[in-house]
Amino acid sequence: MPDTYTLHVAGLTRELPICKISDELSIAAFVMFGDVELTIACADALLAKVPDFDVLFTAESKAIPLAYEMSRKSGKKYIPARKGKKLYMQEPIVVEVHSITTRETQSLCIDRPDLDYLNGKRVLIVDDVISTGGSLLAMEAIVAKSTATVAARAAVLAEGDAAQRKDILFLAPLPLLS
Repeated sequence: MPDTYTLHVAGLTRELPICKISDELSIAAFVMFGDVELTIACADALLAKVPDFDVLFTAESKAIPLAYEMSRKSGKKYIPARKGKKLYMQEPIVVEVHSITTRETQSLCIDRPDLDYLNGKRVLIVDDVISTGGSLLAMEAIVAKSTATVAARAAVLAEGDAAQRKDILFLAPLPLLS
């Protein structure tokens, strides 16, 4: 197996390192952190594909730069769900999440004022990669605790079987490797 996977997305090409997840499965690791050119290009390309929305919602970590750039370009607020309760949270709402890239069960948390802000709004859920859909389900569960509606689910990449889904918008497929 080669050491890298060549990805073409949003008019750019990147070499992604291959990472072994188990004896039977490897993934091409997609990390936007620090790649400003890629973040800007993907934000532009996703904004061109998504329907009208009022607020962006993402899970903490790798998708935050993307959500920030989409927020900056659209002028719409973005809210990140944190990966754990924070001391400043007055009334945290917590949902468990299982992800292909993390062995342990994690939590996504949002504070009550941020959840209240979602009420009545069209929410665009944004992620860097959708694979099993665990993070997506957790974000949808948080949105469901408000009166908001999900305008769309968008990601830069759809990994493995996620590329066959009709309920997500994405820029490129990413294969699972064996």
